[in-house]
Amino acid sequence: MQERFCELTDSQWEVIKEIVDNQRKIKYEKRLILNALLWILTTGSQWRNMESKYPPWQTIYYHYRQWKKRGIIEELLDSLAVRERKKAGRQALPSVLAIDSQSVKIIQFTTEHKGIDGNKKVNGRKRHIAVDCLGIPWAIHITAANIADATAGYELGCKLKGKSSRLHTLKADNGYKDTFVEEVKREYGWRVEIVQKPETVKGFVPVGGRWVVERSYGWLNSKRRLSRDFEKTTESAQAMLQLAFVDVLLRRIAK
Repeated sequence: MQERFCELTDSQWEVIKEIVDNQRKIKYEKRLILNALLWILTTGSQWRNMESKYPPWQTIYYHYRQWKKRGIIEELLDSLAVRERKKAGRQALPSVLAIDSQSVKIIQFTTEHKGIDGNKKVNGRKRHIAVDCLGIPWAIHITAANIADATAGYELGCKLKGKSSRLHTLKADNGYKDTFVEEVKREYGWRVEIVQKPETVKGFVPVGGRWVVERSYGWLNSKRRLSRDFEKTTESAQAMLQLAFVDVLLRRIAK
């Protein structure tokens, strides 16, 4: 686990600079701006408390909004996902994905897209991700915590559409039963495999290829910005989650 924030190395920047840096002349380098964003993500600091060695927080926030709106952050994640799979000796695109959700609390003044997860007694939002066998996310979706997994899972499927031509199976737990299985099969042609640990077993059990989702959520524990949902909108919450996984994959690149 990453214990302290470290700025991007030359090797890490080389991998992504063509996506982030469009060579337009601006006052601050894009690498510096991305480092500032990763600093916010890791430390959990407020925008207005941006460390003085970085550009003004308004500049950082402007670029964050632009990258989010233009899909740059998602493009970074997709590119690094393909790179990591090839590095592991696998085909570039996955054929099987596991999906699951995580309920997180919101801060006091959040008013948009919030609800109560009755099962986990959490007032906040849900993070839904679809990951491959390496734990790399190929789709991320944020909803209010009171939205059923089956409903959100179908919306997650919409974001998966077109990501992998090889995809044929989704692994999920009992929360995705009911109409989800039929709808996904009818709309996308994917098979849904319901994998659930025995009811008599307590605690964490690595169940049939679905445990990788829990591991992926575990990778985010060092990102203090994600300890709760601090974002005003679900779009921003999704972008922060994507950025966190971008950081996780970047740290695997040799210095």
